[in-house]
Amino acid sequence: MKKILIIGIGAGNPDYITMQAVKALNRTDVFFLMDKGQSKDKLIDLRREICQTYIDAGHAYRFVEADCPERVRGEIDYTTAVQDLNRDKQQTFERMINEHMADGEVGAFLAWGDPALYDSTIRILQAILASGSCAFEFEVIPGITSVQALAAQHKVPLNRIGRSIEITTGRRLAAGQASDADTLVVMLDAEDSYRSADQQMDIYWGAYLGTPDEILISGKVAEVAGEIERVRKAARQANGWIMDTYLLRKP
Repeated sequence: MKKILIIGIGAGNPDYITMQAVKALNRTDVFFLMDKGQSKDKLIDLRREICQTYIDAGHAYRFVEADCPERVRGEIDYTTAVQDLNRDKQQTFERMINEHMADGEVGAFLAWGDPALYDSTIRILQAILASGSCAFEFEVIPGITSVQALAAQHKVPLNRIGRSIEITTGRRLAAGQASDADTLVVMLDAEDSYRSADQQMDIYWGAYLGTPDEILISGKVAEVAGEIERVRKAARQANGWIMDTYLLRKP
């Protein structure tokens, strides 16, 4: 029986790798590498660096790379677009597992952050098993998310005593989602949606968390929103891509 590992590799710093992840890396025969857009080469290089750092010299392993399908944007329902994207990814996953793994081998997908948070690998593997197109077992190894890294780098707790926290997306924030949460952690925001938040909220913003390019800005939304927008735009132009997360907290 083939075995697939979904290994959470943290938010960007190789030191975020857990001992469980290191053991999983050293069990793996083939690593499946998929990324997209302008960030593709750098993110794949970071995955290779993690393997080189943590896999024992005597352990033989190989890489299989594939282009990652991209979500259709524009005049299409977001949920439908993501479902279509995952279906395309499923076909790519099936091909890699069927064509590049022998029975008894261990394959792995290296997921940024934690595989359970804003990552589709788990549901895609579940869909493959449900379809019967591949036979394998799989395990999930948790990782340190950008949410945890953001709080650590800003030296703030994620929640205040007796208060709630909600993790959401920039899309939902921009759409004016109603939330009673004391603290919002916002991910996947490509449109500077913090500008639509209460201007007196505190914001803790971070980009490229855990990497040498890390940037941190904090303050009242009214005071730092413009700075975040300028810095974010410049960083994206300089690096060709950006990964950022922020925390919004009521006064």
